[in-house]
Formats: sequence, structure tokens, C-alpha cells
Amino acid sequence: MQKSNYFWLLLILAFVASACGPQAVPPTDSGEIQSTAQAAALTLIAETQQAVPSLTPVPTHTAISLPTATPAPTHPLQIEAMRAQQYPGSDIVIEEVLDPGVNYSRYYVSYLSEGLKIYALMTVPNGEKPPTGWPVIIFNHGFIPPDVYRTTERYVAYVDLIARSGYIVFRSDYRGHDRSEGESGGAYSNTGYTVDVLNAVASMKRYPDADSNRIGMWGHSMGGYITLRSMVVTEDIKAGVIWAGVVASYPDLLTRWRRGPNSSVTPTPNPRSWRLTLQQQFGSPEQNPEFWRSISANSYVNEVSGPIQLHHGTLDEDVPLEFSELLYFEMLNANQFVELYKYEGDNHNISNYFSTAMQRTIEFFDRYVKQPGG
Repeated sequence: MQKSNYFWLLLILAFVASACGPQAVPPTDSGEIQSTAQAAALTLIAETQQAVPSLTPVPTHTAISLPTATPAPTHPLQIEAMRAQQYPGSDIVIEEVLDPGVNYSRYYVSYLSEGLKIYALMTVPNGEKPPTGWPVIIFNHGFIPPDVYRTTERYVAYVDLIARSGYIVFRSDYRGHDRSEGESGGAYSNTGYTVDVLNAVASMKRYPDADSNRIGMWGHSMGGYITLRSMVVTEDIKAGVIWAGVVASYPDLLTRWRRGPNSSVTPTPNPRSWRLTLQQQFGSPEQNPEFWRSISANSYVNEVSGPIQLHHGTLDEDVPLEFSELLYFEMLNANQFVELYKYEGDNHNISNYFSTAMQRTIEFFDRYVKQPGG
């Protein structure tokens, strides 16, 4: 009898032990195991660790990293640094009355930018001013050697066609050009020219005949770089048109900007160039991608202030067509409105299709600046 009881006691203990011990499970795909454990979060890891079968890897406890503050900008070219600055502009001063256009007046004017006296060409339509003021186009010219630049020369036909379409046109000289104070330091190595344009926008918002809520921007080549940059720094620009623009990211400017007959050759940085200076200070894009993203307007196209229209000749030997194509797809991916027109066999100035490109430009401004939201 005692042996029989002892037998039944052993049998019951074995049954209880088997019920409490680990259960064998079929091997599971390791990716599923990992994702399931992660989805359970830290609160479940401690509760289940003892009951997990030996075939299942147990995730290690990982401390949750709290969001850290965005590092303070370390270079003025960084978009966040530019957004943190003030661009108050000033009252427009008419320095000289110039010969009028067909249906508009022309003036040689000045305004202030970072304490510098910057000169500009300004046109104002004739006739009765709209109740809210005239729409405005800030006109950003491309690179012209500062020592040969003259306010009343170059881009005459461009300015004329926009001006006679019922817009105030304001073309800043930029610092260090013609009579403008300050030094011309180039657009890609410092913020000076873009700052002058942003102060031009602010100055036009103060101009009595201008509508501060209807401001667009046009840029060619280097002026296209300034236009895109301005449109991610300020929300005041309702729409932008860029011809043959230097609108690629900085890493692409380093590797894809090849000019002239030797366009297949990757450019060698000049010892005094912005390319070499920035790489020496911050490393290459591969070594320090976050810095190069932070100075590229392309990184912020999801926050651009309005629709953009792009124009580019397929035989442009100064600025690659690829730059406009890259920006086009970046804006599409960011769900921003963008148009791209390519002109077969045309050059940097779109000389062969100039009339067509200008007609498209003015129609775009009419739709998105003259009639915002059109």
C-alpha cells in the first residue's frame, strides 16, 4: 500500500513539473521574433522573460533615448541659422528717375541690408494702383563679374516684359556690385547676396505702392540659387520662377557641376574655393552628411513657400540641366507644386526660346502671384 501511494505521488509530481516547465515550440523566423518582442515594448520584456522558450532569443533591455535638442547651427550658410536672423529691410529711397518704359516708370533706388547701402533697379506700373497695391517680382540676376556689373545694363528685355505685365520689378544689385556697399563674396560660400535679397523683400513690403501679400521671385543661374534659398527661409514669397538655376544640393554641386567642353571631368577644387574651404572645415559629405544637408535648400523643399516653375536649355554649358531635374523630382517627392520646361538645343540664357519661356513665366506669376491660389 505504501509503495502504491509512493508510485502515485511520483506520477502526480512529474505531471505538475511538466505543466510548469518550458514548452517546446516550432522554430520561428528570427525577424518575426525580433519584431514581436520589440512591439511588446519594455513593459512586457520583464514579465515574459522567464516564460520564453529556450529556442526564442530574448531581446536585451535597451534604454529609451529621449529626443535631444537640435544642435545649434555652426555656420551662417545653414538654413536654420538663416531662419533665425532678422531681415528688416528699410524704406526705399529713389536716387534717380530713369527713362520710363512703355507703360511703367523706372527708378534707380537704394535700400539697407545689414547696414550696407544696396542699390537696385525698380519699375512701377503706370495707371490706377490696385486697392491693395501692385504685385511685386523680386528679380535675382545671375553671376556677372561685380567690377563690370552696371545696374541699368543686362536683363533689360527680361525686366521689361515682366514690368509691362503689371508688376513692380525690383532687381537688387547685391553687395559689392556697381555702387553697392560691401564686398562681393560670392553666393555659395556666404550668405551676403541672399541676405540682400531677403532685405529687398522686406523693403518692398514697406513700399506704399506694393502689395505685401503678392510678392513673387525670379532668378537666373546664381539668382536661381538665391531664389530657392529665399523660398525656404521666408514665407513671404508666393511663387518662384527659376531659369537655368544652380538649384542642386551642396553635395551635388561638389560632384556634378562640370562646365564647358571638359564637362566629363570632375572639377578640381581651387585652393581658395568654397568647395575646398568647407570640406577642410567640416569634412566631405560622406564624412559629415548632416552638415551638408543643413546648408542645402534642397533639404527643406517640403517647406518651400510656394509653387516653383523651372526652365532649362538642354545644351546649357554653364549649369547642368540635371540640377533642375533633381529639384523637380525632389519637389514632387515632397508633394510640392512644380513645373519643369526643357528647351531642346538651347543655351544657358534660353536665347532660342526666350519668348516662349517668358510667356510661361508671366502666366505662372499671373496665376500664383497676381491671383494668389489661382
